[in-house]
Amino acid sequence: MSTTPRKIAFIGLGIMGSPMAANLVKAGHTVTGYNRSQPAIDKLVAAGGKGAGSVAEAVADAEVVITMVPADPQVEEVVLGEGGVLENVKPGTLVIDMSSITPQTSVKVATAAKEKGVRTLDAPVSGGEAGAIEAVLSIMVGGEADDFADAKPVFDAMGTTVIHVGPTGAGQTVKAANQLIVAVNIQVVAEAVVFLENAGVDLPVALDVLAGGLAGSTVLNRKKANMVNREFAPGFRIDLHHKDMGIVTAAARAVESPLPVGSLVAQLVASSRASGDGSLDHSALLRGVERLAGREVN
Repeated sequence: MSTTPRKIAFIGLGIMGSPMAANLVKAGHTVTGYNRSQPAIDKLVAAGGKGAGSVAEAVADAEVVITMVPADPQVEEVVLGEGGVLENVKPGTLVIDMSSITPQTSVKVATAAKEKGVRTLDAPVSGGEAGAIEAVLSIMVGGEADDFADAKPVFDAMGTTVIHVGPTGAGQTVKAANQLIVAVNIQVVAEAVVFLENAGVDLPVALDVLAGGLAGSTVLNRKKANMVNREFAPGFRIDLHHKDMGIVTAAARAVESPLPVGSLVAQLVASSRASGDGSLDHSALLRGVERLAGREVN
């Protein structure tokens, strides 16, 4: 149990947010959750948390507010909008956005919060649904060092690699790089899978061997079963990775950094989404490779 229990409001109880909030409860914090769908709130209550009927109700007495929503528009609505976080929190509250958004939106949120005496951190995560459930997320944090130190015990209840990477927006920049690496890695694993199958090799055995050598990666370990079994229930949807590839492409252009391979993979992610796979896990990039190989994909 945490040595210093905190009153935490958690906004956004989706695939990632739900287990993250549950792990905060397990660590001894008082967690009040809000989500647009009631079943997600009920799930948190069943795990020992509390439910709220609105953002305002959730954050009213919070010392720490965590937001975990899909994209920039939702962050702006929840934090900056009417009835949102900044209208309803007390000065001195620490607002931590753990969504994956543009660095520019993180700066916009921090600027608005500062005017109200509210502290902020941008703290996107990597590790997917499994990492969230197991509380082994990698958390990359941008903001003031003192605020990071204050939040560190909260982060430790959700992740095992928790690092302050720089000022406001830096967490989102590092997350953009993470999403670039993950997308490229998934794509080449998918290409290897089709290559191995076309060559008649025992796929599970081959992937086990590859995972033990230099080709091994967390992506290969986490996603090989999805690909072998063609099971693509969303841990992280292609729709969201498409959004993230837009973020990294724009961010790289802003700092004049070339993305020759990343730009191609961004197009392949977009193609998978356009083919109707947006709601599937990003390991379903395999389906795009299968289409290119002339296979019938159901």
